[in-house]
Parts: sequence; structure tokens; C-alpha cells
Amino acid sequence: MTTPSPDTLINRELGILEFQRRVLAQADDPEVPLLERLKFLCIFSSNLDEFFEVRVAGLKEQIRANASQRSPDGMTARQQYRAVSDRAHALVAEQYALFNHDIVPALAAEGIHFLRRTQWNEAQAAWIRDYFFRELMPVLTPVGLDPSHPFPRVLNKSLNFAVELSGRDAFGRNSGAAVVQAPRALPRVIHMPPEIAGCEYGFVFLSSILHAHVGELFAGMKVEGCYQFRVTRNSDLFVDDEETKNLRQALQGELPQRNFGAAVRLEVADNCSPAMAAFLLEQFELDPDDLYQEHGPVNLVRLMQVPDWVDRPDLKFPPFVPALPAQLAKDEDIFAQIRKGDILLHHPFESFQPVIDFIEQAAADPQVVAIRQTVYRTGTDSMLMQALIRAAQSGKEVTVVVELLARFDEEANINWAAKLEEVGAHVVYGVVGHKTHAKLALVIRREEGGLKRYAHLGTGNYHARTARLYTDFGLLTCDEAMTADVVSLFTQITGLGKAGKMKRLWQSPFTLHSEVIAAIEREAANAAAGKPAAIIAKMNALLEPQVIAALYAASQAGVKIDLIVRGVCALRPGIAGLSDNIRVRSIVGRFLEHSRIFYFRNGGDEQVYLSSADWMDRNFFRRIETAFPVLNPKLKKRVINEGLKPYLRDNVQAWEMQPDGSYRRRKPRRGKTYCAQTALLALLSR
Repeated sequence: MTTPSPDTLINRELGILEFQRRVLAQADDPEVPLLERLKFLCIFSSNLDEFFEVRVAGLKEQIRANASQRSPDGMTARQQYRAVSDRAHALVAEQYALFNHDIVPALAAEGIHFLRRTQWNEAQAAWIRDYFFRELMPVLTPVGLDPSHPFPRVLNKSLNFAVELSGRDAFGRNSGAAVVQAPRALPRVIHMPPEIAGCEYGFVFLSSILHAHVGELFAGMKVEGCYQFRVTRNSDLFVDDEETKNLRQALQGELPQRNFGAAVRLEVADNCSPAMAAFLLEQFELDPDDLYQEHGPVNLVRLMQVPDWVDRPDLKFPPFVPALPAQLAKDEDIFAQIRKGDILLHHPFESFQPVIDFIEQAAADPQVVAIRQTVYRTGTDSMLMQALIRAAQSGKEVTVVVELLARFDEEANINWAAKLEEVGAHVVYGVVGHKTHAKLALVIRREEGGLKRYAHLGTGNYHARTARLYTDFGLLTCDEAMTADVVSLFTQITGLGKAGKMKRLWQSPFTLHSEVIAAIEREAANAAAGKPAAIIAKMNALLEPQVIAALYAASQAGVKIDLIVRGVCALRPGIAGLSDNIRVRSIVGRFLEHSRIFYFRNGGDEQVYLSSADWMDRNFFRRIETAFPVLNPKLKKRVINEGLKPYLRDNVQAWEMQPDGSYRRRKPRRGKTYCAQTALLALLSR
């Protein structure tokens, strides 16, 4: 299979920023409840942080190494960085304009105030002064910059203040500059008592309090300027697969260094003097293009707490109660219900509780002899992990594949691995060079006639909190062939040997890529032969060049292709003679679209697969992933009618991709609005 020419592909980094633009648009949407708009602003900040920590950090490493390799779309690392920098600066300027000129005034109109220094009355100023001396000053450590006090090590994404000073201190020193680091334990936003604030919800930024009283830290000297700053660092962890003997031990040694990787971005308040900005850039070995001057707090992520503190349901999304599937609503024996037929779960519209029940009942059931599960992201207070610990304590054979290299969840996973090992569970860390990203749980139960296998396969993580925020599908089954494949996969991961042929599952890194290509090519052949042919695929990202080439060929053969790609898509839709028959749309709304669904018309014998994998190089070749078929006709119809058709119909939260890689938001005609997520809430939740 040939790969597409560079001019037919969209750059990955710019595609990611296009997605961030769509997230930012949610904060700008007056139809979104006001406090949720503030959350989207924070989510945008958090996403951009990770983009710099990983993607921009990678580009800068390539530039430093003078790497000659070009991206699939033909750009050098330096060209990509230049384009990314321009786009990111524009987005950040848009973000702060939205915060200052739209969201803050709108919150104030609702009685929710961010009280700036220039607005404090006498009572507020007195309360803040007392708060500074009581809560802040005892934990602040100012560092004067002189030969005895070099520039301090600054933690990744921490809040700091650069202070310009004049005069001499008690020792006669007059270095003229100091740094004050705000400990992470300090809140970045403080809720002022209503009787002092003059409103129920009055908030003060930590930065405002420090600005007002930073002089107290430098007795006898004059503060000429005080400027917030924040540095973002390369946060990818380096573990040498060939040299590492104990992955957990190696990671534990690496994690503390994440906070001190190479700097990639410097954020400063917009009032920062040019001299101080230049000085800070020099300290972090950054260029002027790496500087982001921001009109407001340099870390808007920390405002995410504010909506939780404000009891205004009218300014938030309406609450909902996830439903239970009918077959699980009455009978408490989940294994008996699975024996009656496969059970499909559609989160967050349907509850994640059956997945927890599946493991908890297995842990407590004396007939269960073994439990095996993969763990990618599960959280720090996981009921599932607690159930696995209880199962091991009761003498069951418990095997857990813990992915220690799940980015930004490494520490939580290390902790769970240690706790599981302490109670006698078998803990393995997957396969060297391949992250275990498949979402699988297997229960082996002794029943009349011998051992019987039950499995849960999913598109999302075993994480109860994100199951209320992400859209995902899960399947509970005791299908003999499907569960046999799950057993084989666990055996591959935990043991040694050749990969056996799977009966039901497509699996990375062995068959998933070739099966997806074959399914696309089959649709092209059917279209050429005049048979029904169509592809609908829903995923987070589409980047793999050979899959894109196959989709282009299928389009040219006449296959109608609908792609629902939440994030970055390298394929260019709607190009005459190449991708006329391909439409790409992205849904960005209340819930994070996370499910992966692959539909092939297959000449009328429809195939539907659910998967943990996006169509990316890493998922096909450097991860252990699965795609599993939905075989029950009723459940297959449900996946199509709930997971695909509503998203193709959506004209509220849908963005249509243009051939140049930009996106245009769909607008309803004649007031006939249809929002997929809202419709699914009405259909499935209680």
C-alpha cells in the first residue's frame, strides 16, 4: 500500500491546535451554561499545557538535534514549530480576551465576582492583609538573586513571581531582583466571606494578594515591579527499554525529574517589564517566540474549582442519572444475566456501575477462581482496584496488567501495582516497547459442567469518574470464541510465545491494521462491483498514512465514507478526484467523545466493531489494542443508532472539516436543532 503524498495530508500539530480552537469555542458559546463556559476555558488551558509538555517539547528536541526528518505532510521540525507558535499565540490571546471581556463580566452580572486589587474597599483590603500574614507569609520563601543565591529551580507549571527591587537589605546587598515561589499547597483562588465581599460569591486571586503585599517579604527595600510567571517543561519520561531491568523502579526514579525537564514555554503577566521578560527567557534558555504575555492569571486551569464552589444549578448543565440496562435493573446476579445474552453499556448515558458490579461480584463469589484485568487509567480511589485487592486477599488468582507508562497517570498506577503485589496478586507491566491500551476484564467461574469465562471489553478506561464525562461503549459477554480470544491475549501479555490466530478480535500490533485495511478495501471492491458499500468510523484521531491512502482509494471507487473524528485528522476531505465521497466531522460538547466505532456495510451484512484504538501509527504498531465485533443483531443496531447516526445528524455541536484542515460549525436550518448528546441523554438516562 502506497502512502499519500504530503500535500494530501494535514499536519498533526496544527490539527491538534484546531481541536483546541473547537474546545475554546465552547467557552465562547452563549448557549452553554455560564459556569460550564468557565470550565471549558480551563479545559482549554489544561489541554494546551499538555500540548506544550509533549508535542512542542518533541519539536524543540528535533530542532536541537538538527533532525532532517520531515512530518508526513512535508514540514521540517522548525517549520512546524514556527506555524505552531503563531497559532498558539493567537489562541492564547483569544482565550484571555474571552475571559476578561466576556466571561468575567457575565459572571459578575450573576453575582459571581473576581475582586481585583483596584476594586478592594477598606474592609476587603483589611481582610486580605490579615489573610496574607496568617496564611501566606509563613510558607513563602523569597529568594534574592545574587552570587550566593542563583536562580532557583522552578517546578513545571508552578506559579512564581519575579520581583524587581531597589535599595539595600540588612547585609548591604542590592541585587535588584528576587523570585518568590508559591507553594502548590496554596489555593490559587480564595473564596472571600460574603459579609466581606459584599456578595455571596466573591473570589480573590492568590496572585492579587501577593502583588499587594510582596513588599512585606523584603523589609526596607522598594518593590519596583512584581510579575507572575510560569514555565512549562518537557514532561515526557525517558525509560530505556533495553537497559531497564525493573520498569516500576526505573519510573519511580524518573517521575521526580518530570518537574525539571527542559523548558518549552514561558508565561508572564502582560505588565512584565521587557527587561525582566528577557532575563527570565535567558534563565530558562528560551527564545522570544517561547514567551506568552497574558492579560490575567497565568494559570487559568486552577479556576476549575470555582464552578464546584458556586451553588448555582441554573448556570450549569442539568444533572442526570445514568440508567441501568433493563436486564440488570432487577436481577442482582450479573453472571446469570450475561448467560442470557450479551449486555451493551453506553456511558455516560448508562451507568458504569455494572462494570464495578462485575468485578465486585467476582471478587466476592466463591465460585470465581480467577480474575484478569488491564489497567491503563483508573484513578487514585478506584473501587475496581479495591475489589481486585479483596479478591486476591480471599485467595483468588488475580492477574493485573498495569500500564505504568500511561502518561500523567504513572504515579497512581505505580501505587496500585504496589498495593496489588502486597496482597499476592500477579502484577505485570505489559510488553516492552508496547503500551497495553486494550480495555479488558476476564472472570473465570466454576460452574456445572466445568469452568466458564465471562468478559468485559470496552472502548474506555476502568475509571468511574471519567465514565460520567466520556462517551464510551462496553460489552459484557460469555461468548465462547470472544472470551477464548481474551484468554489468549492475556496469555500473550503475561507469558511468552507466538501470537495465535484470534477468532473474533482484531489485535494490535498483529492484525488490527491489516484487518482495517482489508475491510476498507472490501468496501472499495463492493462499490466497484455495484454492491452496497459504506464506511462510518468514529474515533479520537486519524493519522496513519496507509489507512488514509486506503480511504482515499475507497472514495475514488465510490464508497460513501463518514468519519467522526473528535480530535486531529490528517485526511483531507472533499478534494475533487481524491476524497469527494469523504466527510469528516468533529463533535465537541458536554461529554468528551471517546468511543471508537468501525462500521462497514459489507455488501449488506453489516460489520460493527468497537475498539480501544484510534487509527494512528502508535495504536496499530506500538500498543496492545483490540477491536471486538458486536454480534447480537439488536446490540449492533443499538451501536449504529446510538453511536453513529445521532452524530451524523447533529447540527448543534458538530464541526465539519474543510479540505484545508479548518473546521466550520454546523448551523441548524429553520430552527430545527438536533444535539446528539442531548438526544441520547433523553433516550437513555433517567
